[in-house]
Amino acid sequence: MISSPYQKYQQTQAQTASKSKLLIMLYDGAIRFTKAGIEGINSKNIEMANNNLCKAQAIVNELISSLNFDYAISNDLVRIYEYLLNLLLQSNIKKDAAPAIEVVEHLSELREAWVGASKLAGSI
Repeated sequence: MISSPYQKYQQTQAQTASKSKLLIMLYDGAIRFTKAGIEGINSKNIEMANNNLCKAQAIVNELISSLNFDYAISNDLVRIYEYLLNLLLQSNIKKDAAPAIEVVEHLSELREAWVGASKLAGSI
């Protein structure tokens, strides 16, 4: 149940966004949760690190499930996403921020590539 106006706004935004906007929103969430996981690791807050890195993993899994394998690039993207999942797992298990930092770098690059592609396609 949605209790706050902000949650209602977020739900409406997600329900009315274009596919490219939703994809970028997923990247934004994965980056935000990974950074929060890094913060948890750095501050020795294991619960914060675990919760946020697990949320980032869930979003990367959603990115995998949204792939359309009618396009050749999807085969490359699934390998990248699986690599990112492995890094998130390693970061969470070892409570080492370095793999998660690498995830943020890759996700940021991918996000920017999708933003550029969306602008070219006129869907943003």
